[in-house]
Amino acid sequence: MKYLLIFLVVLVIFIISVTLGAHNDQIVTFNYLLAQGEFRISTLLASLFGAGFLLGWAICGLFWLRIRVSLAHAQRKLKRMQAQNETSTAVTSSTAGRRD
Repeated sequence: MKYLLIFLVVLVIFIISVTLGAHNDQIVTFNYLLAQGEFRISTLLASLFGAGFLLGWAICGLFWLRIRVSLAHAQRKLKRMQAQNETSTAVTSSTAGRRD
């Protein structure tokens, strides 16, 4: 449900930007890092919105991947410690049983 709401918000923002861009057919000069170009404002709005959207998803994906790797590492460590604890408990109980 949460993802559906996020998708709807992004869709509404995209539709609003396309609508505003369709009504603005002016040519603007856009200075980017190495050069300069003449673009229609609608094309510029849509392409910058798309680039920002993709960049945001890439950054969030990298953070998600880092967390998943950390979680997998912690789960492996936990399983190893649980196995070690079980073996030490078994050894302790078998030596306690021999003393009696």
